[in-house]
Amino acid sequence: MLRIAVPNKGALSQASQTMLIEAGYLQRRDTRELVIADEENNVEFFYLRPRDIAVYVGSGILDVGITGRDLLLDSEGAAEEALALGFAKSTFRFAGPAGEFSDVRQLAGKRVATSYDKLLRQHLADAGIDAGVVRLDGAIESSIRLGVADAIADVVETGNTMRAAGLEVFGEPIMRSEALLIRQQDVQDTDAVDILSRRLQGVLVARQYVMMDYDIREDLLEAATAVTPGLEAPTVSALSREGWVAVRAMVPKGGTNQTMDRLYEVGARAILVSPIAAARL
Repeated sequence: MLRIAVPNKGALSQASQTMLIEAGYLQRRDTRELVIADEENNVEFFYLRPRDIAVYVGSGILDVGITGRDLLLDSEGAAEEALALGFAKSTFRFAGPAGEFSDVRQLAGKRVATSYDKLLRQHLADAGIDAGVVRLDGAIESSIRLGVADAIADVVETGNTMRAAGLEVFGEPIMRSEALLIRQQDVQDTDAVDILSRRLQGVLVARQYVMMDYDIREDLLEAATAVTPGLEAPTVSALSREGWVAVRAMVPKGGTNQTMDRLYEVGARAILVSPIAAARL
């Protein structure tokens, strides 16, 4: 049975469970459940702190898990990235009191507070900056006002929390993060991991594409399919109306109405758009 770690709280938790449900897996109904077995899919889910997931997977206790790239790189485990999941995107950045810093080189000799000390130490070493690193587990934004640090390095999604604390970001991002499927390097059941990966990739495709159907005269088919080439090729079927065909193609969800406008202009009619619940490419 494949053993999968899922974030039990925070920004990653609900989005991870939603994606797994869309991929056809059973998920917990009560936040007090720490472990559930999905017998039909032969997998077992363990709900853990996002920061701990890379440790459990990297040490081989669990096979795969969902966590952030920032947490993976900050861990001491040997887990590896298997698939980027496209949600919980953020940047890891420096911030300080408004107007005080404009360049990361100004951090030399300063104290920088963070919850990601391994990641930060490595970045400072690579940049040749000799700064002190203060490891904190929370309330990073308050550390400057409390006199614990001169600047901070933290994950930024909207920046609202930092601005509310009178801080502003400076310098280039240390790294860009998003949710990942991670795996242990020597996972035994590679077939089960491949199935999980394909299902999650199918969810990503279903979220990014829609199915578009329309009718078109045969003599206008080439112009229409240039607008909707599909992933490999569109499906074309003859209609009972002489000289007309029906076309079906996957098209990117973004810009759907513009695609419909272009199809109408080249002569397509009865243009319909349907959501895709799941996909395998």
